Amino acid sequence: MLEFLAMKQAVFAACLFLIACSPQATQPASTPALSPFSTATPSATLEAPEGMVIAIESPIPSPTPFTYTIQTGDTLSEIAEKYHVSLDDLMAANPNVSPNSMSVGQTLLIPSNPANPGNASTPTPVPAPVKQIECYPTADRGLWCFALVRNDSPEIMENVSAQVTLIDSDGAVIASQSALLPLNILPPNTSLPLFVFFPPEIPANAKANVQILTAIQIPINDPRYLPATIHDTFVEVDRDGLTAQASGQISLPAESTAAAQVWVAAVAYDEDGRVVGVKRWEGGAIQPGTSVTFYLTVASLGSAIEAVEFVVEARP
Repeated sequence: MLEFLAMKQAVFAACLFLIACSPQATQPASTPALSPFSTATPSATLEAPEGMVIAIESPIPSPTPFTYTIQTGDTLSEIAEKYHVSLDDLMAANPNVSPNSMSVGQTLLIPSNPANPGNASTPTPVPAPVKQIECYPTADRGLWCFALVRNDSPEIMENVSAQVTLIDSDGAVIASQSALLPLNILPPNTSLPLFVFFPPEIPANAKANVQILTAIQIPINDPRYLPATIHDTFVEVDRDGLTAQASGQISLPAESTAAAQVWVAAVAYDEDGRVVGVKRWEGGAIQPGTSVTFYLTVASLGSAIEAVEFVVEARP
């Protein structure tokens, strides 16, 4: 599954705490409750919604994207022409796609354009409840925001994205950006945070609203995602509670196809269940019936880490 939006590349490289992109088709593995040392670092969370997504009344500055699955004989230039977008914009929205080595079945993010034909409009996203919105300021007055999304369906959700809009005390829009998952999919009965970084300078009174833009339901047995599982996880929280060292095993069943790429998303939560940090680990091939070990460090942007949960994605 392709990582969409060029913004994603910039965001992922910007912070050691966070990720890049990509997801999975298995249940998350969670660590037992941890007991980190106390810390004086306060949580800088903004107000969270009472459960479901908040639909903001103010206009969303960024247009809604949609996706296209590459067919036999397709070229980037032809796809750009078909959807009335520039080739440069199409390539910018899909920075990891090489025009000379596209594969049938790959998914492209198509930047929205008012000139798109009516039959190419953005699909209505499937229900994806937003359970919380947490934002953390940086020392230079930037702002990281996490929107925890839950998939309660028996199917996989793919291409989940949302628009996070910051508003001031008068309800005026300060900034608005697309937020993305650390993985390409959100497995059944699993939660993962969408995340986004707002560069300086963000006012201290900014409040965050979130609106789901895209969420596509796909079968649990989609061949693009392999049934990898995580087990034997171990997490050790540092004395200050603000970083955690994590490791575990990723396995493929003997009847599976070999995996060419594997990703693990580690989500850190504080004692109140708020998302405080995310990190993605990237690995190489796994043969059927074998396992590989992952190691990563996840850091908190807010209060002390109490627990870490893991979600894995493997692709042939």
